[in-house]
Order: sequence, then C-alpha cells, then structure tokens
Amino acid sequence: MSTGAIPAAKPMIGDEERRAVDRVLASGMVVQGPEVAAFEEEFSALVEGRPCVAVNSGTSALHLGLLAAGVGPGDEVIVPSFTFAATANSVALTGATPVFADIEPDHFCLDPVAVEAAVTPRTVGIMPVHLYGHAADMTALQAIADRHGLALFEDACQAHLASWHGRPVGALGTIGTFSFYPTKNMTTGEGGLVVCADEEIARKVRLLRNQGMERRYENELVGFNTRMTDIAAAIGRVQLTKVGAWTERRQANAGYLDTHLTGVATPKVAGGAVHVYHQYTVRAHDRDALQARLSEAGIGTGVYYPIPNHRLPSFADGAGRGVDLPETERACREAISLPVHPALSDNDLERIVAAVTKAVEA
Repeated sequence: MSTGAIPAAKPMIGDEERRAVDRVLASGMVVQGPEVAAFEEEFSALVEGRPCVAVNSGTSALHLGLLAAGVGPGDEVIVPSFTFAATANSVALTGATPVFADIEPDHFCLDPVAVEAAVTPRTVGIMPVHLYGHAADMTALQAIADRHGLALFEDACQAHLASWHGRPVGALGTIGTFSFYPTKNMTTGEGGLVVCADEEIARKVRLLRNQGMERRYENELVGFNTRMTDIAAAIGRVQLTKVGAWTERRQANAGYLDTHLTGVATPKVAGGAVHVYHQYTVRAHDRDALQARLSEAGIGTGVYYPIPNHRLPSFADGAGRGVDLPETERACREAISLPVHPALSDNDLERIVAAVTKAVEA
C-alpha cells in the first residue's frame, strides 16, 4: 500500500508533450507561429466553433477580452468576490470598477438574486466564474443581462469541458476565457485563451495581444505583448487529446468521494450542469483543523479562497468598501479542496476517505 504524500494537484506532462516541445525548438519558430494557430483552431472545436485567440495567461485573456468588448473607465462589471483575484483585477485593469456580488451556497457561483440587486446605470456586464469546474447559472444570468441590456463575460478559467444544459461554458457569453496554468485540467505550461462571440471581437484581441498590430509595424492601437509561444501551444495541442479522458477520471474520482465521504458537505451538481472538478471542494465546520489533520496524514489540500476579493488590500479601500457578502464570507471559512486529479490511484482515494473520516471524528 502506498504511504507517500498525496499532492493536492499534479500537472500531467508526459513524453508526448516533451516531443512536441522538441519539435518546435528544432523548427526555430517559437513565438506565435503555426502551433498557436493550430491550437486556436483545435480548441475552437470545443466551444461551438467560436473564434479563439491564445495569449500568455488566463489573466491576459480576461483583461484583453474585456478591452476588446469595450469595457473601460466609468463602467461597472459585476463579479464574485469568492474567486481568484484575477477576475476583479482584470476589470480594474481596464479602468472599470468591479462590483462584488454574493455567491449562492450550493455551487459557490454568482447568486443571480445578488447580481440583480447590484445592477446600476453604470453596469455594462456580468462576469460569472465557473468556479471549481461547475457552471454558474447561465440561464438566470442571461435573463438578467437581457432585461438590463448587459453583456456576459465568462471566466471559465477553471472549467475546461464543463457545460450548462448541453452547451459548453466559454461559448455562452460575449467572451469566454480559459487558463492553462500548470495545475488546471489541461495546461500549456502557462497560457490563456479568449473565446469570442464574433470575429470583430477576436480581431481586437489579436491586435491587443501583439502591440496593437496585425501587420508588422502598422500599429492600429495601443496594445500589449501577451502572445502565446509555439512551445506552449504545442504542449496544449497534445493536452487537448488527453483532457477528455482526464476529465472522466476526475469525475469518477469525485463520484467515489461523493459515495464514501462522511462528516463534510460534498459538492452539489446543478441539474443541467456537467461538473469537471478542477477542484473537489467540500465544506467543513472546522476547516482549518481538518486541513491540519489531513496534512499530518500526508493528504494535500487547498483552501480556495481564504480571503474574499473585496477584503483584499487591493480592493478593501475602494470597490470593496462597505460590501457585505455573507455567503462569500461563510465559504471562505468552510471551503477546502481535496485531491481528485487523474494521477490518483484507487488506493489514494481510499486513503483520502480514511483520513477525512479520522480527522472529522477526532
């Protein structure tokens, strides 16, 4: 029986990815060349054929996608506070203001009721985060957007292959964004991608990622250098051939934990949602004690996220001032993520269940 430490997450990089990198290095074309173009086209097949633009990180995808959609100074975008700071950061980087709304307790995603209450005359969009790999309630959020004439900007950075009522997340809004950070469900080493509702937005993202130019030295606007390398794209192309099987393994591992865990509140899945378990996040009454006991047992965990965005120093004296989000605060106290990554063995899963059982009974 294995007794080594079980990591909370494990990047899946193998010989095929290494060979792909070697191929690119041998070609001499290493920055935004044919591999990037091929990766964009192949990823597009996962999001209903929408135009895709690859960039150097998920944060860049969020930032450039918002800029391309016209978000800027004076605007407000409604965001969750219970997520990684890149979501609100991307809004602030456009010059717009992130408006923090509460989450619903079952899936840790934006609460449509809270979103409706947060709409003001300055609101231009809603940015749901498909947190942990579970889709936000896009039906209710789309209805709010339609009533108020708002755009939907999807942060799908944790939700590769997740879906809502048969449609892939990332293909439901004006833009959808993905991250390929090493611990995501698939990786390019580091990278991101913007899924665009139309070619006009896609062209703006392409300009923004490449110093504002489509043709060399003919800069059409002030842009950035946020290109994806061909090295990263080559890794991503290999990962695209594997992410389906890895997702099935994550779902199977999550199913095992659902069946066998006691003493914690296991993840709920909404009707019509396909959860891809970027994180398997439970609620525990004494989360910090549980994490400490699991660490002693060699079980890696993660707390995503211990401090809500509206209380971070970067927002507390501005957009976060006076914000009251009780469900967000409760999630920050209770949420803990257990390993479900594809590298887990059956024995690992048994060890996780035994360790959690022992910890909650202590």
